[in-house]
Amino acid sequence: MLAFRGLCYDDWHIAAMEINIIIDGEFEGCPGADWLRSVAERTLAAQKVSPNAEMGLVITDQARVQELNRTYRREDRPTDVLAFYMTPEEGKGGSEQPPFVVPPDGVTHLGEVVISYPQAAIQAQEHRHPVAKELAVLIVHGVLHLLGHDHERPEQKREMSAGERDILNKILVDMEGKSDEKG
Repeated sequence: MLAFRGLCYDDWHIAAMEINIIIDGEFEGCPGADWLRSVAERTLAAQKVSPNAEMGLVITDQARVQELNRTYRREDRPTDVLAFYMTPEEGKGGSEQPPFVVPPDGVTHLGEVVISYPQAAIQAQEHRHPVAKELAVLIVHGVLHLLGHDHERPEQKREMSAGERDILNKILVDMEGKSDEKG
């Protein structure tokens, strides 16, 4: 397991956020943990998440994602991204659920995003863009789910899609600029 304490930087904002990265397997062409962490950090920064937040990001295979999907969503099929949030769902569950207790360390534990690298590679090929871009799409999508966004109803889907596009445009433009500066 690789665990990193990252920093948001550039024109986003400076904040220490803990983002635990697990790359569960050998995946040809998979970006490194620093790049994956940067996409998650930039998504959290764009959403103005408190610097006292932590989350996990797991890159794994189809079988593991299908197992999780079957166990937790009762859908026995692979999927591209799963989000397991640890924050309370506003407007869901009513008053029958007790409020979440604030952890003693003061850190907001957002949850885990689990991505199927093989599915990301398939989707990248279908969309004719690099796998890294598809991973960025899936990370942003998963993080937004951790933050309570959903796409069950048409208006939610429009709102979430617009937010994803805005964040991805900022992330990808900034990352392209950084690679141009190095090259």
